[in-house]
Amino acid sequence: MRIEPLTPAIGAQILDVDLSDLSPGFVSDVRAALLQYKVVFFRDQHITSAQHIAFARSFGNLEIHPATLENQPDPEVLHIAHGPESRGSENFWHSDVTWRKQPSLGSVLRGQEVPAVGGDTLFANMALAYDRLRDATKEKIHNCVAVHDIARVFASRLNKKPEELHELYPPVEHPVVRTHPETNERVVYVNGAFTSHIKDMEAQESRLLLDELYKSAWDPEVQCRFQWKAGSIAFWDNRASQHFAASDYFPAVRVMERVTIAGDKPYFDQAA
Repeated sequence: MRIEPLTPAIGAQILDVDLSDLSPGFVSDVRAALLQYKVVFFRDQHITSAQHIAFARSFGNLEIHPATLENQPDPEVLHIAHGPESRGSENFWHSDVTWRKQPSLGSVLRGQEVPAVGGDTLFANMALAYDRLRDATKEKIHNCVAVHDIARVFASRLNKKPEELHELYPPVEHPVVRTHPETNERVVYVNGAFTSHIKDMEAQESRLLLDELYKSAWDPEVQCRFQWKAGSIAFWDNRASQHFAASDYFPAVRVMERVTIAGDKPYFDQAA
């Protein structure tokens, strides 16, 4: 297996592998690469949905997303499809499902049908983003807690009132800076999609501080960009990265399938 980094900050392609071969040594090597590079990419992996699920499951238990279609045979797979009747709407920096009490470890996204040009996904290293914050900002957010709310995105997409979603998924609190449970890195853990406010902070101050933290992902020097082809797969660490799906391909068709690995409750280690 060969590894080729995409940028100094984040991302690497893993070459000469077959994702249908899930030997323990292979899984261990991929996990090590994921922890080092935050997102890893595979090419020419024309696997089935069952093999996609099996690959993701080798890294942990799987989630079922509330946007998954009812009664589909593979509930672990979230289908994301856009085309002439549906402009892409994932074009904002975010980490998946931070509205859960135990947000995901990572996501495995498979390209099924992709535009000839456009539809790239960008990734940001949020540990490096934290390192590059001003010292005054680091001190200010040291013990802050933020609220994450599913309704900010999915109330409209699921055609539900916020209070309906909150019955199943009430807003949750996570540290603004989380400690990665495997690498011990400190990571900016708020995002413009699901974070509503910083707890116990005046509204305007919370907005200004969150805007500064959101923008830490916008720096090209903490990013990489991945161009999709049919059979490409991206596996990213939601605990240490954010991503942005460029929706520049309308009205072309882009069809993806995502399987998400369950994670643990974020925490902040004072001694990290």
